[in-house]
Amino acid sequence: MGWKGLGGFLCVAVLGGVFLPGCLFHRKRHADLAAAVNPGDQPDKILYDKANNEIVHGRYDVGRLTLQTMINTYPDSEYLAKAKLAIADSYYQQGGISGLTQSEAEYRDFETFFPTAPEAPMAQYRIGMAHFRMMAKADRDQTEARLAEVELKEFLVKYPEDPLTIRAKSRLREAQEVLAEGEFETASFYLTRGAYRAARGRYREIIEKYPNFSDGDQALFGMAQCLEHLKIPKESIPYYSRLLREFPLSPHVDEAKARLVAMGQPVPKPTKATLARAQADASRLRSKSFLEKLSLSMSGTPDTSVTLRGPVELGATSGVELAKRVPNAPGITNASIVAQPVSDSSLGSGKIDESKPAAGNSNSTGTSVNEAPVKTEETPAANGNPSPNPAAAPPEAKTAENQTPAKTDPAKAKSTSQDQSANPAPQKKKGKFHMLKKLVPF
Repeated sequence: MGWKGLGGFLCVAVLGGVFLPGCLFHRKRHADLAAAVNPGDQPDKILYDKANNEIVHGRYDVGRLTLQTMINTYPDSEYLAKAKLAIADSYYQQGGISGLTQSEAEYRDFETFFPTAPEAPMAQYRIGMAHFRMMAKADRDQTEARLAEVELKEFLVKYPEDPLTIRAKSRLREAQEVLAEGEFETASFYLTRGAYRAARGRYREIIEKYPNFSDGDQALFGMAQCLEHLKIPKESIPYYSRLLREFPLSPHVDEAKARLVAMGQPVPKPTKATLARAQADASRLRSKSFLEKLSLSMSGTPDTSVTLRGPVELGATSGVELAKRVPNAPGITNASIVAQPVSDSSLGSGKIDESKPAAGNSNSTGTSVNEAPVKTEETPAANGNPSPNPAAAPPEAKTAENQTPAKTDPAKAKSTSQDQSANPAPQKKKGKFHMLKKLVPF
């Protein structure tokens, strides 16, 4: 074989090596597009399977377009709920800020139209996870972390027996770790600057809302230090005691003991279970290497590896329950507002008694706008004296002006004058234009 034959062979080999993999990949891609179709399948099922096949292979736009076509063409299909959920899942799998934001809207639509579907717990869980995946670091904007906390709590309240509860609790603890870390950094800044009142508020929020915070011992110690700087050392005793009970391996243990002894207070001891849990957390949370710390500082995601294990704080009641409750009235337990329908006959004739001003919203004539007419005899005056309004006075008071005064006992008259001096009749208030009213009749 000459040089020409050898050169031609090499050219063919090179071209084959370049274009043959592309042809094979192109053929495999076309094979992926064709989903398995059975002869007896309905058209809606064929569209649904084809869309799922597109989503599995990362072609989200094509898959969502196919699913939307199926929903519009077959609105009564048995795959309607699954198609709606698949659209939300495609945005969730696509990721990114736009994908996760759109997935939340799609999951909420699914919960609105199919609240009793078996997939409803998964939809609520992924709403919380969409915010969880968009969380920023503790020193950045914490809006997504707060929304993740709210949605994961909502899941645990709605579906406490669902298998996803364990995962939801773990993610909720991590979201609360990020929130507590942000509050702790702010509180530490205030403490170093001497703004003890501002630092006290931040430390109190951490202690009350995030008891599983990994730096909870420092929050308790900082709170106690703020109270001592504010000249109220007695209020710092519970925080020193709680630090010794719940964080027995904290570096502030010795100082907390010394402060309690100096104030003449007993020094509490931790339980065996608390000590064992602290030792387990200490062995699990090893110190990070320099490369790990550098990668975390350059990453945009928060570090949740130091999250402690423990019970999850959900609060006393959810936001929905608090909105439905009202403060209990004296002597009434669980008072609530109940709206009842009112018939047209109960509204009366609709005539307004202009002789007596009613309380509440009133117009220029002093009559109530939103209330039904009330009998004037049932409403006494505020100071116990007869109403100065002639229309509201009893009949005998109206005719008293036209009658001759009768003879009265001097003792009774004296007592009556004393009562009137004790409770003088209210004087009529003068308006801004009372002098003008005397000159120009209205």
